[in-house]
Amino acid sequence: MTTVSAKQAATSLFEGPYYLSIAGKLVDATASFDVMNPATGQVLAKAPSGSPQQLDDAVAAAKSAFKTWSALSYDEREHYLVAYADALQAHRDELAVLLTLEQGKPLKTMAEPEVDQAISWIRQIAARRIPVEVLEDNDSHTVELHHTPLGVVGAITPWNFPVLLALWKVAPALLTGNTMVIKPSPFTPLTTLRFGQIAQSVLPAGVLSVVSGGNELGPQMTAHPDIAKISFTGSTETGKHVIRSAAGTVKRLTLEMGGNDAAIVLPDADWKSVIPQLFWGAIGNSGQWCVGIKRLYVHRSHHEAFVSAFVEYAGQQKLGDGLDPEVTVGPVQNKMQFDKVREFLDDIKANGQRIVLGGEVDENRAGYFIPVTVVDNPPEDSKIVQEEQFGPIVPIIVYDDVDDVIERANDSPYGLGGSVWGRDTRAAVAVANRLETGMVWVNEMHTQGVDIPFGGHKQSGVGTEGGHEGRLLFTNPKTILIKK
Repeated sequence: MTTVSAKQAATSLFEGPYYLSIAGKLVDATASFDVMNPATGQVLAKAPSGSPQQLDDAVAAAKSAFKTWSALSYDEREHYLVAYADALQAHRDELAVLLTLEQGKPLKTMAEPEVDQAISWIRQIAARRIPVEVLEDNDSHTVELHHTPLGVVGAITPWNFPVLLALWKVAPALLTGNTMVIKPSPFTPLTTLRFGQIAQSVLPAGVLSVVSGGNELGPQMTAHPDIAKISFTGSTETGKHVIRSAAGTVKRLTLEMGGNDAAIVLPDADWKSVIPQLFWGAIGNSGQWCVGIKRLYVHRSHHEAFVSAFVEYAGQQKLGDGLDPEVTVGPVQNKMQFDKVREFLDDIKANGQRIVLGGEVDENRAGYFIPVTVVDNPPEDSKIVQEEQFGPIVPIIVYDDVDDVIERANDSPYGLGGSVWGRDTRAAVAVANRLETGMVWVNEMHTQGVDIPFGGHKQSGVGTEGGHEGRLLFTNPKTILIKK
């Protein structure tokens, strides 16, 4: 484990060891892999590399636990979930520090809120119900629609929000009577392993298992005959592999994949007041979120002043180790992504596009640091506009006509999220309704909630997370017809 400073040590820190969680027990693995601290580029800890047999064991335990877990009432499962939230709350500080150490995000502004939101999510989901719906009730018969649990759910979770996006899946899956096996990203397995360990002291054996390891475990999960559903968050290309692999057993799928989200600042917008929201919508978590602003469209009438103000605000931010309370932008999470983001910078420079802030990586600095970079009005067919950068680079693109910018925003294989900004709310909503995305914010950014459905259109996803609609996808509809 990496040595921490006295200032860091003043905050609760889990020192390991890390174990797989299988059948209610903490299980070691015969192999391990390095987990890096992206702020230093050094090994942070060793994580257990689960074997194919251990994944099979976890699935078998989940299948066995499903019999009794699914037979519990909603109220009984709620009791367990609230107890789990309480247990996580007791470890909140250590989980947040661990999250910063392995993911890189600033502790106070990103890691602690992520852990807090995840715990709150469990508590709120625990209180929800899917009632039996009476479709018909007449003299001859009654027709009821029930929603029954699927069985074992396999969760494949990403490295950008490893706590929140995992527990987003855990809470509704368990509430509706399913059991779950999680495979965390090998880049950020530690917080997931830790909350898996905590779960074993609260939840019945086999209800929630965590098996970390390399990418080879993913195909085993997606093809596994005893896994009824895969809930996946990650890239579109990996999601396509999930679809192909899951087809053999006709698994239920929820896929939240890539995006190239556009923010449209309308001509009447009070753009000066929303600069901070737009900046953090693009650069928060070092630009590493699926629904981050990837393309920022600004009307020509205020383009020059907007760019100047945006750059001024961006220049006030501090890049560095997320454990430093003054840092607002952390590193890119891993070397693979760091190299991909650098390819965008190389392409921008090679094509003579105008960088008005950042753009230069300090080759002598340890860790995976990319400075906040603003690109002024790159062409529509450029790499930075057409592809998802997933890093702290934002292009600010000029437009003249609202119909044209809507067409440009929609000219993408992705359709995850987007945002529209303008004083005339009715006009902004009209624009939002024309965007081909699963979620659009109007004059706000990244508002989420347990009763707000979230899912992508086109190649950004299949199915929905959040909301009543998302909870239904952890169930099978069953129609029962009763003759009187």
